[in-house]
Amino acid sequence: MLRFFSPSISHTLSFSSSSSSLSIRSPPKPSLRNPLSRSISTHASFETQLFIPPGILPDEVDDSAVLPGSNIAVGPYAGDSRIKDVEFVKSSSRAKDCPRDDRPEFAVLGRSNVGKSSLINSLVRKREIALTSKKPGKTQLINHFLVNKSWYLVDLPGYGFAKASETAKTDWSSFTKGYFLNRNTLVAVLLLIDASVPPQKIDLDCANWLGRNNIPITFVFTKCDKMKVAKGKRPDENIRDFQELIKQNYKQHPPWIMTSSVTGLGRDELLLHMSQLRNYWDQ
Repeated sequence: MLRFFSPSISHTLSFSSSSSSLSIRSPPKPSLRNPLSRSISTHASFETQLFIPPGILPDEVDDSAVLPGSNIAVGPYAGDSRIKDVEFVKSSSRAKDCPRDDRPEFAVLGRSNVGKSSLINSLVRKREIALTSKKPGKTQLINHFLVNKSWYLVDLPGYGFAKASETAKTDWSSFTKGYFLNRNTLVAVLLLIDASVPPQKIDLDCANWLGRNNIPITFVFTKCDKMKVAKGKRPDENIRDFQELIKQNYKQHPPWIMTSSVTGLGRDELLLHMSQLRNYWDQ
């Protein structure tokens, strides 16, 4: 099982909090060098720690190798990221019922109404491949979509929908955590964060739980096309605030990228990032 968290580390990635501390192993791949993180200026107009993928050293990275609106450098494992074919495979009510064919997969997770289904539809460029609804909490099953007959895109239940009963929330928590803790084919979690609103505690709690449990993660900031609202902040300002809070627990910042399902911002870049994680995992 490969726990691909952040290849911009040397041997361990320390996750610290007031209640726990652990080290996250880097992948046991002989080709993985030991690049270090550095600060860069991004199109989001603030500094962040650069995510350097396997096979490339920090001094080999220049601005042209960094994906726009992200902290992600492109390395030699990046490949063909085009989606040519996608099909719905199954919905599972239990983690143990998910497909068991050893194909790599990316799980899409986020707070209800974050735009999860819209992002999935945008990535595969097919309307209604994932359900969209104005009613938060629509997705209540683990939905597997087979992409290019070689890897899975997984739509997970949204968390934090206000009208759910406490029992439903508890069931969801146990149900989804069981998937994360027992899914050996999981390459990374795409954790969606709404950039049009200030940082939410429930998102930070989710990110911190994933970190404590060694789950690979990429922050995907959604709704980055939204303009500043009255007395509100721009998406890049909300992203900066979120990252400042994440720094309290993550010594090395996970990869992140800005997206919009409306304008297509970040779509191709996110797929390219996923291709290099997948190709490294699948070698």
